[in-house]
Amino acid sequence: MIGEIKMFEMQLAPKPDHVPDDLVVHWDFTSPPGGEEDVNTAWKQLHDGPDIIWTPHNGGHWIVTRAADIEHMQKHHDPFSMQRIVLPEHPDRPRLLPIEMDPPEHARYRSILNQFFTPRAIKALQEEARLLAIALIDGFKADGRCEFISDFSMKLPITIFMKMVDQPLDHLDRLLEWTEMSVRPKKPEDRTAAALAMNAYLEDVIEARKVKPGEDLLSAVVVAQVGGNAIPKEDLLSITSNLMFGGLDTVASSLGFAARFLAENPAKRRELVDRPELIANAVDELLRMFAPSSTARVVTRDIEYGGVTFRAGDRIYIRPLLHGMDERKFPDPMEADWERPALERSYAAFGNGPHRCPGATLARSEMRIFLEEWLARIPDFALDPADRPTFGAGMVNAVLRLPLVWEPARQH
Repeated sequence: MIGEIKMFEMQLAPKPDHVPDDLVVHWDFTSPPGGEEDVNTAWKQLHDGPDIIWTPHNGGHWIVTRAADIEHMQKHHDPFSMQRIVLPEHPDRPRLLPIEMDPPEHARYRSILNQFFTPRAIKALQEEARLLAIALIDGFKADGRCEFISDFSMKLPITIFMKMVDQPLDHLDRLLEWTEMSVRPKKPEDRTAAALAMNAYLEDVIEARKVKPGEDLLSAVVVAQVGGNAIPKEDLLSITSNLMFGGLDTVASSLGFAARFLAENPAKRRELVDRPELIANAVDELLRMFAPSSTARVVTRDIEYGGVTFRAGDRIYIRPLLHGMDERKFPDPMEADWERPALERSYAAFGNGPHRCPGATLARSEMRIFLEEWLARIPDFALDPADRPTFGAGMVNAVLRLPLVWEPARQH
């Protein structure tokens, strides 16, 4: 992000005795070196060093840089636990459920959400998303310009999500403000403040759903039982808060990175215009290349892994973006290949293993709808040369502003 990519300065953590000096790298994921120009590709330089490194930034933590290690740690909660997934840690931050649970406890709560992401449920949402995408594009197509984030990517997936949770759109501004504070805080306490604000908002929602539950996702959580018992209020707040933060940010971020790439790469864009049958593959390729989210792990016991000694309590940072950039996994990983074989598209953007994002299918559908409907209506577009994009870095990377231009007369 130009002028905004740095979130906050923190005191560097002391190096633990079990960390070798040659594995120490000063790497701040809130401000990666070179991220001012490209918040994503800056990460590729970590592949020039050790496979596993330790940084004193953000409380001190390990970073695994290679696909095989990322996959292993995402699939094995013992000893790489999801109990605390946020860095830097703040002691007053409420727990995020069910993502900060390990199996088998995680599965009991996860099953509550799964019914909203079945093929039948997704099909109904796809129809609404397509109609909305068309209406949004037709609304600014004749203008020859738009600010993609506010005009499209913050509207398409978020409107669909607000319908899923049956919340009024006039609440959206404050919800998005808290979400930004949570995923890209300016100071450490912002994340806790956002969680507390979201919880206060959801308390009223939960009480209303208890009295009169609907058919929405929040109602399903409120009335659900686990092990024959109602979910405690504190856990209800945690689950619903996590849903809100996740639903209001990640897909919008992915759409922003996809649109920026296509604006800067007219030949790759033209391939999709001329051969729309490649769009489904392009969705996976774009998600591989620009996976926005990240999570942390806490090591639950001493272990030797990959030639490195981990101690109980160590924190590990997992950035799926590094998985997608790994040439050991993907040939020419920095090149978009719309015909990359399906097996090689086994990327980690949505996680691997039991914590794979339940909304992955819906997210891929919304990305596909964007590509299909946008390219059919505005096949030729570019970045506004007078207004550069801005980016946000943190636990979730994002394009914050993306001014696009085109010549209306040349569009379909």
